[in-house]
Amino acid sequence: MRAVGHKACLPIQHAEALLDFETPTPVPGPRDLLVEIRAVSVNPVDTKVRQGLIPATGDWRILGWDAAGIVVAAGSETSLFKVGDEVFYSGALGRPGTNAQFHAVDERLVGAKPRSLTWAEAAALPLTSVTAWEALFDRLDVKKPVAGLKPSILIIGGAGGVGSISIQLARQLTDLEIIATASQPETQEWVRALGAHHVLDHSKPLDQELAARGLAAPGFVFCTTHTDRHLAAIVELIAPQGRLCLIDDPATLDIMPFKLKSISIHWELMYTRSLFQTPDMQAQHTILTEVSRLVDAGAIRTTLSETLGTINAANLKKAHALLEAGHTKGKLVLEGF
Repeated sequence: MRAVGHKACLPIQHAEALLDFETPTPVPGPRDLLVEIRAVSVNPVDTKVRQGLIPATGDWRILGWDAAGIVVAAGSETSLFKVGDEVFYSGALGRPGTNAQFHAVDERLVGAKPRSLTWAEAAALPLTSVTAWEALFDRLDVKKPVAGLKPSILIIGGAGGVGSISIQLARQLTDLEIIATASQPETQEWVRALGAHHVLDHSKPLDQELAARGLAAPGFVFCTTHTDRHLAAIVELIAPQGRLCLIDDPATLDIMPFKLKSISIHWELMYTRSLFQTPDMQAQHTILTEVSRLVDAGAIRTTLSETLGTINAANLKKAHALLEAGHTKGKLVLEGF
């Protein structure tokens, strides 16, 4: 089968940063589905793994942790899906990725593709939807309010992939007042259209931006990017006994300043369940099933912003370069071979 991968961690401008190659079609394990890939999206995790995780000498590393496709084979112990089903999912960090014609994935991580979406539109959703859902409802526990406060959340990086779906889920499934951040006119309009009640400019100190708008201190803060840059402002603006969740990778994170306010700090990594084979791993199937239902009901929409062509090394390099530049909104998708 055709696939895209790398053998060494190289800058995206390097000719061999990503390469097209041929590899055997994977054989599904007992709980696996074998999926014919129709579309993939590209996430920051793709660029991080390409930059820092070196495969064994001589081996290819296939990136990609978002896909939509058709089940073409199923393992002996599968029960959730059958051959011919249309699915979407974000896979597991410790296994070969989705930038290939066929991909083996544990069915407990898979959801039924929304019927109302194209392959490209569906591929934009899984990783960010699971991340956002787990951050909001498992880590921040936003349905348990901070005592005495009007329910509100600040979502930093609202126009990114995770921010874009977090705004929609919070708007549709909670009574939270949603304060999102974006720094460009087009991204500010994007987050308003997704359901943000207020938009702050994260190129400015966020505590000052919040105060200038006359907004009350939020009990919840979800920081999707540049946590180290915004940390001092978050300390100032978050309400006492509030909760902070982050998903990025700051080089250092001094949380001592949060002690005075008794702020709880939560990490979200959507691959934790699959990496450690936790007993509740099938929760990700449940989350994607509900996301699919919400999409087909018209409650939330895809966060696809641009389709960059077919799935090949040249187009994936373009996607990586755009993500590394840090100015994208929503999700970048590639479709077909």
